[in-house]
Amino acid sequence: MSSEHLNDASFQATASALNTITDTTLDNHLADPKSTLHRPADHEHAHSFLKRLLPDHALTVLENKFHMGNYVIDRQTGEKHWEAMSIYVRIGMHLLYYGSEQEKALHWKKTLALLKEQSVKMGKEYDMPESKAHIKPFIESFQLQDSMAEMVKPDPDSYSCFNEFFAREIREDARPVAEPGNENVTSSPADCRLTAFSSVDLATKYWIKGFGFTLERLLGDAELARSFDQGTMVIARLAPQDYHRWHSPVTGEVTGIKDIPGAYYTVNPQAINESGTLDVFCENKRSIMTIQRTPHGHPVAVVAVGAMLVGSIKYVNGVDTIGTQVRRGQCLGAFYYGGSTVIVIYPTGQVTLDQDLVHNSIDEGCETLMKVGWRTGVSTSAAGQQL
Repeated sequence: MSSEHLNDASFQATASALNTITDTTLDNHLADPKSTLHRPADHEHAHSFLKRLLPDHALTVLENKFHMGNYVIDRQTGEKHWEAMSIYVRIGMHLLYYGSEQEKALHWKKTLALLKEQSVKMGKEYDMPESKAHIKPFIESFQLQDSMAEMVKPDPDSYSCFNEFFAREIREDARPVAEPGNENVTSSPADCRLTAFSSVDLATKYWIKGFGFTLERLLGDAELARSFDQGTMVIARLAPQDYHRWHSPVTGEVTGIKDIPGAYYTVNPQAINESGTLDVFCENKRSIMTIQRTPHGHPVAVVAVGAMLVGSIKYVNGVDTIGTQVRRGQCLGAFYYGGSTVIVIYPTGQVTLDQDLVHNSIDEGCETLMKVGWRTGVSTSAAGQQL
């Protein structure tokens, strides 16, 4: 069989697998999510499911190439926890690797069309009133009962559909910012798994290893990219079970909004860390907000990146109006169904990152579990004063 036919057969099998798993999820809203879409990929039944749908050679390549999850570090305890990759992410990873001609395969229009089709399908279905039945099983499966008390609407029955629940709003007092009143401090933009790098070079050396990553491509603006050349980068990945809104890491004035259409590749660490793959941050759908930081006056870029099965990225309460003043910790927007990422970029030399976050990112090669408002760093001038 020729390489072209092998690639096509592998793609068709992968597309069938992804379509089957999303259809199964949508057909039974009362099912435990961890028995369908979010079943751990290293689970025996998940392996059996993939074995039925993928050719032997394709499954072997996938299993040999990737671990079935990754470790994260709890910032409060310092302990490492294993997080298994969901089966739908594992299938999405396969779309990055089928066949032998990787670069050509990655740009296949049908791959992009498949990911968009599945993301739009999930978004539309989860906007339907019937999807409300999926809320309680989701809460129970991911043990979110206690966290619901932090929400503006704590009663699961008060949501009209699953997407409204997925983008649920949290009470501001449930996520106080670190060191309130000290505007030298920067904060986590999300409840997330976070990595932090003092320069773009370090970020691409230790974390973003896909080909084609540049600040100009990420931001879609050469002049803006020059403002952040070799700047400090914080990457906040939101898993599907996380509170799915993002917040301002600084106080300042909104000076720009740029929406960039794109793909719906998975942003799982395995996709980001593997050298030779396509850089998904520069390929995926995203929106860039620039903020002129108060009182420092320098720009900050906040990039909301969509991912596999993400339906939409929406700003809230008019914060996307140029000239709007935002506070550190203020909610900026919401992601609707799926995983996603927020990237914050500071100009070089302006922010000194907290050492524990840098150590976990570079020395441990791990993300750190964080919450909105937790400290990520401090203005470099203030950091020098503290020494």
